[in-house]
Amino acid sequence: MIQSKLPKVGTTIFTVMSKMANDYNAINLSQGFPDFAVDEKLISLSYEAMKDGHNQYAPMTGLPVLKAQLASKVEKLYHLKINQEEEVTITSGATEALFCAITAVVEKGDEVIVFEPAYDSYHPVIELCGGKIIPIELSAPNYKIPWDQVIEKVNNKTKLIIINTPQNPTGTILAKEDLETLEKIVQKHGLFAISDEVYEHLVYDGQEHESALKYPGLYQRCFVIYSFGKVFHTTGWKMGYCIAPKALSKEFRKIHQFVVFSSTTPMQVAMAKYLEDENNYLSLPNFFEAKRNKFCDLIKSSLFEIIPCKGTYFQLLSCKNITNKNDFEVASQMTKKLGVAAIPMSAFYGSQKDEKILRFCFAKQDQTLIKAAEKLCMIKSL
Repeated sequence: MIQSKLPKVGTTIFTVMSKMANDYNAINLSQGFPDFAVDEKLISLSYEAMKDGHNQYAPMTGLPVLKAQLASKVEKLYHLKINQEEEVTITSGATEALFCAITAVVEKGDEVIVFEPAYDSYHPVIELCGGKIIPIELSAPNYKIPWDQVIEKVNNKTKLIIINTPQNPTGTILAKEDLETLEKIVQKHGLFAISDEVYEHLVYDGQEHESALKYPGLYQRCFVIYSFGKVFHTTGWKMGYCIAPKALSKEFRKIHQFVVFSSTTPMQVAMAKYLEDENNYLSLPNFFEAKRNKFCDLIKSSLFEIIPCKGTYFQLLSCKNITNKNDFEVASQMTKKLGVAAIPMSAFYGSQKDEKILRFCFAKQDQTLIKAAEKLCMIKSL
């Protein structure tokens, strides 16, 4: 018999709810993927790359032309000049990048501070590395990081702090003061950080994304992780990248080369061309903000309480005015009986903390949002 290295890990909540949505023919607002088409320009660029013969292994760290575009983008947006050959690595999605970054620094017995609710791929990788998860629970509706608690938790076993901004699943963003505080903690205690910034372009209401790349003292000990799939509606392409200082990138790449070696070549060629037009990413905040606003307008007459979304393409809704049932029961009944699937927020807490809140993905066609909202507005009790 195999002794499981992840005995507590089962099927992810995303798979569970998506399967339930399929089984009951429900509108799937649970898993985070768009149901609208990829930009035809990007499709054409990938097709042209294949026809032009870009179908063999790319260099292990990524195509130079794509890394050059990313270095240029970083300098324009965050005023940081990086060495594209030494500090940029193209990965097979942000999930692979997170795996490599965590594995590069976490050893047996190390403690890792994780803010919950948390994206569900952090915990298993920490456990695989023999690390100990130190959860700090955040609470609705603001999900503010209690930095005094962070400072209390740091000790000689602490190795890594993971942040996520804009944050999945809460839809919150970190402020300048948050990054400055983290920078001081990392420098004072010699810690490492991972800044998961896969929704960097999905920040709303005129606010700016505060990237770890803007804070030199933080960046020197930080892996900063991004996703092409999340921002360009190509989640199935599994394309991401990691930006980190030379010394960290060196260790990151040692693992990356034996996980996938390199990422899909024609898509790298296509992304490099697509990034030449900065409007392809600068237009994203307005596009998704309009989606958020439409969804919220459509459900404002419902009994759900809307929790502010400042980033990502996820909207949280509280069902405390509708039922006393736990959030997983609510999500299951909504899917099976009413035909709308969402994610229960308790799934993102190690303690299964239940605040009667559900996460809905609004990266959908308007017609999908309209149909889902009609059903949600009909709910009087569950």
